[in-house]
Amino acid sequence: MKEATGEANMTVITIVIIALVLAIGTPIVTNLLSNTGKGAACSSAGGYTWKGKCYASCTTNDKGTITSCSSAMTCTKSNNEWTCK
Repeated sequence: MKEATGEANMTVITIVIIALVLAIGTPIVTNLLSNTGKGAACSSAGGYTWKGKCYASCTTNDKGTITSCSSAMTCTKSNNEWTCK
């Protein structure tokens, strides 16, 4: 009987751990996917993603790192798809 109780406890612990991982991981993955989609839409529109925003034109240094941007583009999400203009 003790073995059955131990197995039941391990099952409950396993279910709780899985629920915690899903509760923590789901928002993180959703945010990453959203940011990736927004960045892809910005690139498709010919823009540059810098500091979380989409810009039409940017200046880079000798190493190719963006140093400043102007002409912010507007990105909107419709039907789970990003578009930038």
